Amino acid sequence: MNEYESVIIIKPNLDEGEIEGIITEITDLINQNGEVTKVEKMGVRKLAYEISKCKEGYYIVIYFETKADVIVELERNYRINENIIKFITVRNDEN
Repeated sequence: MNEYESVIIIKPNLDEGEIEGIITEITDLINQNGEVTKVEKMGVRKLAYEISKCKEGYYIVIYFETKADVIVELERNYRINENIIKFITVRNDEN
């Protein structure tokens, strides 16, 4: 299994319960085929440029281990979630 890091930007107008629901949904999907090692909630930050009429976004960083084919399904779920305005997933090769 490979180590990955996924940065997700969520719309800033959601309440804490909705944000937790999104995080739980994502971590459950990852845990079906791998393991989440750490979730960092970075909070609301100003965006470098406006995305989907939002000038701020709620940043979340998820560190996890999984197989490469799971990333395709994970990013598909990011795209269909209307509350996620931007994301990036990268393989962590620090070893």
